[in-house]
This record gives sequence, structure tokens and C-alpha cells, in this order.
Amino acid sequence: LQSHYVACMAAILSQLDKDHYSSYIKAFPSRPELMDFLMETFILFKDLIGKTVYPSDWMVMNMVQNREFLRAINQFAVTLTEMFLSNSSFELQLWNNYFHLAVAFLTQESLQLENFSQAKRNSILAKYGDMRATIGASIRDMWYNLGHRKIEFIPGMVGPILEMTLVPELELRKSTIPIFFDMMLCEYQLTESFSRFEDEILRKLDSEVEGGRGDEQYKQLFESILLSCCQRHPELAKPGENFVALVTGLLERLLDYRAVMNDENKTYSMSCTVNLLNFYKEIDRQAMYIRYLYKLKDLHVSYENYTEGAYTLLLHARLLKWSDEANTATMQGLHSPSLHTQRQLKEALYNQIIDYFDQGKMWEEAIHICKELAEQYESEVFDYEMLSDILQREAKFYEKILKVLRPSPDYFAVGYYGQGFPTFLRNKVFIYRGKEYERREDFEMRLLSPFPNAEKLKSTSPPGQDITNSPGQYIQCFTVQPVEEAKVRFKDRSIPEQITNFYKANHVQKFSYSRPFKKGPKDPDNEFANMWIERTTFVTAYPLPGILRWFVVTSTTTTIISPLENAIETMMKTNEKIMSEINRHQNDHSLPVNPLSMLLNGIVDPAVMGGFAKYETAFFQESYLQEHPEDEGNIEKLKDLIAWQIPLLAEGIRIHGRKVTEDLRPFHERMEQCFGQLRAKVESQYGVREMVCFEDRRSGRPRSITWGADWNRLSHAGDRRVLTEATPTPKPAPRTSESEDRRNERKENRSSTFFGYWRQDVRQSISELPEPKDEKQRLSRNMSDSNLGSSNGKQPPPSRDASGAQPSAAGLSLSPTGFGGRVKSASKGLPLPRKISPTVYETFLEQSDA
Repeated sequence: LQSHYVACMAAILSQLDKDHYSSYIKAFPSRPELMDFLMETFILFKDLIGKTVYPSDWMVMNMVQNREFLRAINQFAVTLTEMFLSNSSFELQLWNNYFHLAVAFLTQESLQLENFSQAKRNSILAKYGDMRATIGASIRDMWYNLGHRKIEFIPGMVGPILEMTLVPELELRKSTIPIFFDMMLCEYQLTESFSRFEDEILRKLDSEVEGGRGDEQYKQLFESILLSCCQRHPELAKPGENFVALVTGLLERLLDYRAVMNDENKTYSMSCTVNLLNFYKEIDRQAMYIRYLYKLKDLHVSYENYTEGAYTLLLHARLLKWSDEANTATMQGLHSPSLHTQRQLKEALYNQIIDYFDQGKMWEEAIHICKELAEQYESEVFDYEMLSDILQREAKFYEKILKVLRPSPDYFAVGYYGQGFPTFLRNKVFIYRGKEYERREDFEMRLLSPFPNAEKLKSTSPPGQDITNSPGQYIQCFTVQPVEEAKVRFKDRSIPEQITNFYKANHVQKFSYSRPFKKGPKDPDNEFANMWIERTTFVTAYPLPGILRWFVVTSTTTTIISPLENAIETMMKTNEKIMSEINRHQNDHSLPVNPLSMLLNGIVDPAVMGGFAKYETAFFQESYLQEHPEDEGNIEKLKDLIAWQIPLLAEGIRIHGRKVTEDLRPFHERMEQCFGQLRAKVESQYGVREMVCFEDRRSGRPRSITWGADWNRLSHAGDRRVLTEATPTPKPAPRTSESEDRRNERKENRSSTFFGYWRQDVRQSISELPEPKDEKQRLSRNMSDSNLGSSNGKQPPPSRDASGAQPSAAGLSLSPTGFGGRVKSASKGLPLPRKISPTVYETFLEQSDA
């Protein structure tokens, strides 16, 4: 029925010529009646255009209807200009309805010729022409006819005009984009700014481009036309240039976002979303910023990226205050309107963030949020019930840190080279954070899936211009190592591995990749002599993890590591690995012994041990020192590291012997025999390093060994006291519960074995400690005195100077390795130990173990 009605109306309109329209308009007895007629006609036409009465394949019927509507609209436009434009007769609503009708006509689906086949397009153009150009010119002329009335249509008409200019017809765009400059000029002349116009076009542009409108051609036309218009008006030259840069920057990000938002792989959609929210943050458009925050959060949660989802929500929470101010619609985001105040909304966000951090095993971050909530419950709102709940959650997170296994993620450097990639990837390098237990092969497969035609580069070196300027796609991927920032609060402390390991792979912004290469004459018998390392350090825009699983690399530096420095690093890592295993077994006696067995045997067994001999051949010869006198200090560092490996191995073998089963006892004895030979060789050549036992005065800390992370940083032990007195036997406590027993067991293991040097400002010399009262204490004291003896085996007398008591300097030296303890010179004969009975020695060892 409706189609028949429209067909009849189109037939009537086709019979009307210009004189008929003029006579019909003059027949109205009064202006109000004419205005009502025009108003109702505009509404009717707009309604019929929007409903698309005929099916899309009824081309002739649609074109006939549009042709008659176009004639009628143009005739009514003449009436508007003649009768409703002067100051006394101007009707704002009538003009507004006209513009909306004309834009709706221009943008209707049946007139978008680019969507048709070439044959159909040619047929329409031949018979009806491109009606979009005709109505577009009419809209432009009607706008300029408004004169000083234009300001009344700003910003209301910005959206419809933008929708019209986005139609992909070149001549239409060229003729209508200048309307934007006219709007800018109109507002600027009245208020000396065009902020209302700017706000509206940015807001409308986001929804229009996301809806499928706009392209690269539009961006270029918009930039060139508006810049040309602004240059003709000096007062608008600078602000106009800034505005054009702002819009084109937004268009570029919106087009990138639209290109990938429907991809099956949402990796790049997340990246484009971050580019947009960062853009809106920079230009202070809070509503749009929060809108894209929640789009990003939803993407992360759908891919189970809970850590990144938590960091994303945290950006919204940081915008809120702990106050009872009312929430605005802008700040509300997607949350329930029942959260009336900022405090309520922030509390809800924090609880969601804690849940996400918990799911992502980022308990350290969850604890920070819990502390902030606890402060509010305790000191601001005095809600002790909620305080109790949040403290219990916080306690569980501390327990999870120590008890739940958290594998460290791998990090990958990925370069996208070639002009075939979108602009947000083109010729850029990113650092990606892998998922738990994700192999590099699986990661690469996931990475390449959106680019099936991309070629994977086999080299890890940066490609040349032939690759970066080529029209193709080339992807480079390799594993990088996180570079941990030094933590001041962890310095010179024995911290459980479960705590320190978190910071080795999180909150990291620097990553390194080491590429070995040979330089100089080859030595087939010793690869260490000419093994150089090219180390590239990448710095990302933000620390990982963050609101993305990857961030772009902002700077890259390359350094060359000499063979000697490489040997030092290798020894350093080996010693750290030994120490790590020792700490793990001291903190958890239930660990299997196999990893420790493999590690120790790989070092002490002559069948696999060759590093020391290779280093000696390569670097410890007189000829090498003559050729490289600047390496004398590094050679001493390497020797010192070799010497310090012995007490580490001794401690590891002691633990191994205590845990090894009877089936593996022959293996352990063989390892002890090999270690004895190795120990004799190293101590005779590089001196003796001995472990000193200290007691940690802080409670609640498990036993562990610390290692200096830096050559120039010494691990001092001056804030601990030497264990020279036997600990009195505690009185038996009544048995309470199993958890109490576990706590007591942990308390008994809080002494720390530490390789560290005594500070030079120790207030009391060891020789001046109070005399032990019983026999066991005296024996323990004598052992400590013997360890501090001079190199000739004699006991030095206590010495004091004017500043106070100082320890004897004999037998103590500072080492660049960060280790500390008793160091004996290798150039002199080893001092003879005191003759001590085996029973006494075992008693001393038992006290040290305790």
C-alpha cells in the first residue's frame, strides 16, 4: 500500500513544472500555513527516503522517485530563500529541516553509485545523472545564503555537513569541504575561537569513520583544502593549521582502527585502540578517552589478558577522586547509574581491578590496590567490616606470592618492515610479552596469521633500505631478555626468589639481545679467545606489562662485548645460577634434587668441565696481558669469580649430600671427588674464598644467599652480627596447631648464609667480643679467630686506633664481585689450620647449620 502511495505521489510530482510550484505556493492564504506545509513536506520526504519503500533492485522506481523528490526540494529551497530568509521572516527550524532533508537525500543508499556494477552505474549516469552533485551544490548555495545567520547552525549542522562531505565522490567533496572553513571563520569572528565547531567535528568524525565512511583520499583533500583556505586569512593561519593537523591525525588513527577492528586476530585492533585513546588523552577529550578505554578492556578480557585489562581499568580509576562528588555522564563509563558518587565508582573499579590482577597472577599489583582500599576503609569511611575483608584478601595474595608457581614470560622483539604494512606498524619494532609457556614457534604463527603474504626474515640484524622501502611485507622475530632495573630496597638483602623473580620479568622497559660473532684470527681449540658479542638494547615507550602486551621501541643502542667481558658475564651467570639453586633448596626442603645434581655435575666433572682451562689459555697468559694491558682489571675479576665459585659449589654439594638417595650415593661420591680436585687447583692458583655465616636480625626471612648484581656494588654485611656465640636452647612451647608448627619451622630457618665483606667501620673488633662462657662457645670463637688469622698462620693481636675498634685487615679484602668473606692470597703458602678434633669441628658445623 505504501509503495502504491509513493508511486502515485511521484506521478503527481512529475506532472508539476516550475510554474505549477509557484502557483501552488502563492495559493496559501498566510505565511503560517505555508510554513506548516513546508515543514510537513520536509518531514514526509525525509521519512520516505529513510524507509526505502522499493526494493534495492528496483532501480527505475527508486531513480524516478529520487528525481521527483530532487525537483521538489530544489523548488522549496527557492521558496525558503524568497520568503523565510529576511530578518523579520527568518524561520530557524524550517531551514534546519531543509538541511537535514537535503543531506538525507544525498546520503541515501540508492544514490551511492560506487556500490553498483559498472554497467548499472553507466546506465544511471546516462539517464538520471549523479543527483548527489546537484543536491550538494544546492546545499552549499543555501548555506552561503544564510549570511550572518550561519552562527545559529553551529554546531548543530556540523554533523550533517560532515556526513555529506564523506560521500566518496571527488567533485562533491571539493565543493562542500570549504563549508567547514566558513563555519570556522564564522565562529572565530564572533568569539575569536572555533572551539564549538572543533569539538563537534571531532566527536562526529569518530562515529562516522567507525561506521564505514571516510578514506585516505578524504584525509588528503581535507588537509589540502582547509590549509589553502586558512592561508588566505592571516588571523586563522596558525590556529587553522593546528586544527587541520589535529583532524588529520585523528583520521589516520580512525582509519587504521577501522581497517583491523573486524579482523579475527584482535592483536592489532588493540594497538589501534591504544593509539586512539592516547590521542584523545592528549587533546583532553575525556568522554572519548573513557569510551576507548572500555573497548580496550573488553578486548583484553575476551582474550584472557587479565593483567592488561586491570591496567586499562586502572587508567579510568585514576581519573576519579575519593570523594562524594556526583558522577558525571562522562566519568560514568559503562557502569551502573546506581553508583552515584566518585567514591562508589572508584571502589567498584578497584574491586574489579583486584580480581583481574589475581587472575593474571600479578599479586604484587593487587596488594597495592588493597592497601589503598584499606586506607579508605580504616581512615576515611570507618567501615571495619570491609577493612577486614580487604585485609584477608591482601593476606592471601602474600601467601600466593610465596607458594604458587609463576612462570616468567618470554619477551620477543618483532619488526614490521616494508610499505605493505599499515602506518601504525610500518618499519617499526615492538617488544611483545608472551603468554605462559608459549613457544616462539607458536608465537610466530599467531603473529603471522593476519599477514599470510608476509615473509619472515631469518637474520636478526636490522634490514636495509631495499627491505624497508619495498612494497612487500617482511617480519622479523627473535627472543630478547628483560633488563632488570636495580631495586634499591633489595640491595644487600637476602630476599626469597619468589619475590625477586617477579621484578626480573615485570615492570621492565629495557630489553637486550646478544648476537655472537667471531673477530680476529680463529683458534679451533679455544672458541672463547675470539668470541665477541654484539649487544643491542631496546627501550620501549612504556614498561611491560601495561595496557598492551606489546609496546613500540623508542630507542635502540648497540654495544660490543669483548671475549674477556663475555667470559666474565658467563661466569657471573653460572655463579648466580648455583646460588639460585642453593636458595631454592634452603627455602623448600621438598624440592627434587635432580636439577641441582645436573647443575653441579656439569661444572665439577672433568668430562664436561673445560671453561677454566679455556679461560686460562685465552686470557691468563702473559702474552695476552702484554697485548691488552687495559684488561688487567678484568682478568682479576674473572679470577676472582672463578675462586668464588668454589665455596658456592661446596655449599651446593653439601646440600646435595644431605638430600641424595642411597641409589645416587656413588654419583655423589664421584662428584665430591671431582670437586676436591677442582678445589685444590683453583685455591692454589686464585686463592681461597670462605663462607662466613651471619644471622639476620629481621624476623620472617627464609635462609638464602645473596649475590652482588654489579661490579661496582659491594654486598656489605656490616648490619649483621657474626655468629660467634651459640644460640641458647629455647624452652619447649606448647603445641597449638599445624599452622603454628609451620610458622615455628620458618622461624628456625631465618638465619641467612651470606657471602659478604665486613664494613670497614664495624664498631667492635671481632677480637674484642665478650669472652664466651661455656666450652662450645669458646670453640666457636676460636674457629672464628682462626678464620681471621694472618697469612703466615699466626694470630695477630687486637688493634685499636683513635677512631675506635677496627677489625684486623689480615685475611680480609674487598672484591669487585660483590662477594665477601675471607680471602687468602694464592701467591703465598696456604696457612696451616689449627689442630681441631673431628668432634669439635662437627659441633661447629651443626651450630652453623642451625
